[in-house]
Amino acid sequence: MDKVVHFEIPADNIARAQKFYKSVFGWKIDKVPEAKMEYYMVSTVEVDQKSRKPKEPGAINGGLMPRMQKGEAPVIVINVSNLDSYLKKVTTAGGKIVMPKMSVMDIGLYARFADPEGNIVGIWQDIKKR
Repeated sequence: MDKVVHFEIPADNIARAQKFYKSVFGWKIDKVPEAKMEYYMVSTVEVDQKSRKPKEPGAINGGLMPRMQKGEAPVIVINVSNLDSYLKKVTTAGGKIVMPKMSVMDIGLYARFADPEGNIVGIWQDIKKR
């Protein structure tokens, strides 16, 4: 069974969103300097410094980024073993790819799809380090 491993929250005003989530939930939010776009990592729980994955089973962390289009909503991200094969499964099952596969630094591959109901969902594959 594939797991939800990340979330992304779009914001019209990053500073306002950071202030809100930090004050309400106590989340830690840090800008990712090496990202190609403005992106902030959101830590809802402590992470292992080596793997960058949450220490608590079942917990997930996420990201905060500028809203790209009006009406854009938060997105959940599902981890899969092979992004290309899952993108084929998505289209075969009636979904539509809305953000093609892209490389994220040297840590993974990412894409987004719309399910048959119009919900946008992220799909992620870790890149194995050699």
